[in-house]
Amino acid sequence: MKRIFLIICILFLTSVVSYSYAQTGGMMGGQKSEMGKSQMMDQSKTMESMMDMTKQMSEMMGKMSGMMRDASTEQMKKMSEIMKDMSKQMEEMSKTVEKGWTSEHKMKTMHNQMLKMQKEMSKMETKK
Repeated sequence: MKRIFLIICILFLTSVVSYSYAQTGGMMGGQKSEMGKSQMMDQSKTMESMMDMTKQMSEMMGKMSGMMRDASTEQMKKMSEIMKDMSKQMEEMSKTVEKGWTSEHKMKTMHNQMLKMQKEMSKMETKK
C-alpha cells in the first residue's frame, strides 16, 4: 500500500515537472526579440529555481519511501503533513510557471517553505 502511494506521488511530481517544462518551453519560444534581456533573465531564473525545487521535492519523496518501511504512526502523520505542504508548494509553483514570472518576494517565500519542509524531513531522519 505504501509503495502504491509512493508511486502515485512520484508520478504526480513527474507529471507536474513535465507540464511545467512544456509550458516554459512554449513561452520562451514565443518571445519576441524586442523584449528586454533583463526580463528574460528573470524568467529564466524563475524557471531554473522551479526545477531546482522540484528536484528537491523528488529527493524528499525518495527519502520518505525509505522511511515508510519502519515508520511509527506519529512519523506517518508527520510525513503526511509534509506531503500536504509539498502539494501546496507544487500548486504555487504551477501557478508561477503558468504566469511565466513571479516577484522576488514570492520566490523567497517559496524557497523558505521548501527549507522548512527540508528541516522537518531532517528532524524525522535523525529521530530514526
